Amino acid sequence: MFAIDWGHGGPTMLAAFLASMVEFIEALTVVLAVGATRGWRGALGGTGLALLLLLVIVLVLGPALTRIPLDIVQLVVGTLLLLFGLRWLRKAILRAAGVIPLHDEEALFAKEVAILKGAARVTRGWDRMAVSTAFNITMVEGIEVVFIVVAMGAAGGGLLVPASIGALAALLVVVALGLALHRPVSTVPENTLKFTVGVMLSTFGTFWIGEGAGLDWPGSDWSLLGLVVGFLVGALVAVSLCRAPARVGAI
Repeated sequence: MFAIDWGHGGPTMLAAFLASMVEFIEALTVVLAVGATRGWRGALGGTGLALLLLLVIVLVLGPALTRIPLDIVQLVVGTLLLLFGLRWLRKAILRAAGVIPLHDEEALFAKEVAILKGAARVTRGWDRMAVSTAFNITMVEGIEVVFIVVAMGAAGGGLLVPASIGALAALLVVVALGLALHRPVSTVPENTLKFTVGVMLSTFGTFWIGEGAGLDWPGSDWSLLGLVVGFLVGALVAVSLCRAPARVGAI
């Protein structure tokens, strides 16, 4: 048995939960469109197959990374997490500033329904289009979840368990919302979630890069709070700067 460092485990679980929730909500929108248009057998079949494959990937990659020296894993995974977090943060900043439109789950649902209705119907057996559409969207969104879970779990301290728990909790919450609403989850402030996740992933990535490089962080784990504040303030300033040209043009 291994001990879990819950000082890292709690924030890791929260970051995995929020990131996974965003991805699963996007997958749910398409799966609901498939189920409502082509039937639930194919929608659930394709989704279940993708989730099973994603679980296998986590079970294979997670333990395999623990055999690599921790400092190398922290350096490589930290770099990837930082790049991943900055990508999310960049999009969230541009959406908050009004440079690019907010993600619209209702519009995505309507678009998928129109595409699926236009395809040929299957009278018996498995609807290949329904299965493939549900499988593909679940895999595409799920791969990002797997990356986050495995990357956080590879940083040591038994973090694969809390990261996996966070992702699983997000999956259960999104599935429950889908069963209750039978419609896209458009009331969740998705851009706020992406903004938060971008800050958290960038924070973890920077922290682990420092640890992998042998940096002695001031205050040890408490420096994570300083990094969160730094990335948050920087992102809010970036939002203001991105809005500035719009204000100048309007004068």
